[in-house]
Amino acid sequence: MRKKPLACGYTTGTCAQAATRAAIRTLMTGEKTERVEVGLPGGKRLVLFVQELEMGPDRQRGGRSLPLWVSCGVKKDSGDDPDVTDGVLVYSKVEWAKDGQITIEGGEGVGRVTKPGLSQPVGSAAINCVPRRMIRREVEEACEETGYWGGIRVEIAIPGGEALAARTFNPRLGIEGGLSILGTSGIVEPMSEQALIDTICLELQVKLAEGREYLVVTPGNYGLDFLRREYGMEEAEAIKCSNYIGQTIDLAVEKGCRGILLAGHVGKLIKVAGGIMNTHSAQADCRMEILASAALRAGIDGTKARMLLECNTTDDALLQCTKEERMQIMEQVIRQAEKYLSYRTRGGMQVELILFSNVYGILGKSRGADAFMDQY
Repeated sequence: MRKKPLACGYTTGTCAQAATRAAIRTLMTGEKTERVEVGLPGGKRLVLFVQELEMGPDRQRGGRSLPLWVSCGVKKDSGDDPDVTDGVLVYSKVEWAKDGQITIEGGEGVGRVTKPGLSQPVGSAAINCVPRRMIRREVEEACEETGYWGGIRVEIAIPGGEALAARTFNPRLGIEGGLSILGTSGIVEPMSEQALIDTICLELQVKLAEGREYLVVTPGNYGLDFLRREYGMEEAEAIKCSNYIGQTIDLAVEKGCRGILLAGHVGKLIKVAGGIMNTHSAQADCRMEILASAALRAGIDGTKARMLLECNTTDDALLQCTKEERMQIMEQVIRQAEKYLSYRTRGGMQVELILFSNVYGILGKSRGADAFMDQY
């Protein structure tokens, strides 16, 4: 019997965006709404229902009676993905502001950044860049449609988020007091391991059937954006392998692929330099240990290596190094990664590697990476 496809869900970022859309439009018009349609970062559109709507006292604005503030809640649906945030209510409260600015803040249950190296600066609410952009877009569109050019304050909240965050990796990342508002595509794809590996296998087969013997592989959206930006590569040209580096290599060898190039963020693919071929944080997280050992191999003194061990993210660790030290460290990381990739393929296939950072750009390449991309 054919298995039923796993259902996708939507992110906390999409919930915050939808709740903001409902709230800002009620604030501007005084008209309540039961559902909203939002455009997602990836281009899809989604209709979501408003679970709760509250309004503050009315006041006269431009000859109309409008609420001082509006709060709307949208329920998170993770689909078939096992996620601690499934079913939570994400609220957006919008209110008029006198400063003429659009500000986006975190309220109850939304964490705050306490360590450097994340997408938001220390002290900011843990609302990532893409959700912030989508929330702002909803406010700007509503203001433009109604001819309002003053300020708006948006506060995103997840009641109970602080307790739920203890079951995530937020405390380890230095995000305290609640959950993060996340999402790069707006959609949560179910994380069934076998389903993902089956999809990777199918993509390999299709590309090999098209006559492509050399393939580019990346773990996720950061890698796809990097390949598009640096090499002009369309999303469909690369294979997205999620955390399953080792299984993807095994499948490529099995299917007769002649070579692959792995391109990924250093925070993910540095684990390969420690022989870790499933890069999910639940499997292993020794990024700082690998960086510190690479620093020692590069001849950097032990004091600096110990400093790297205490860092929160790879970008934060690299910030502690000079440009020359970064180059020396990443050269050692690449050499170790090449060794473990060779072990995995047993010489059955060429494997190249490109590591990048959103802060520093390309950090390192294996010896054959440039030639591989030139012929791709």
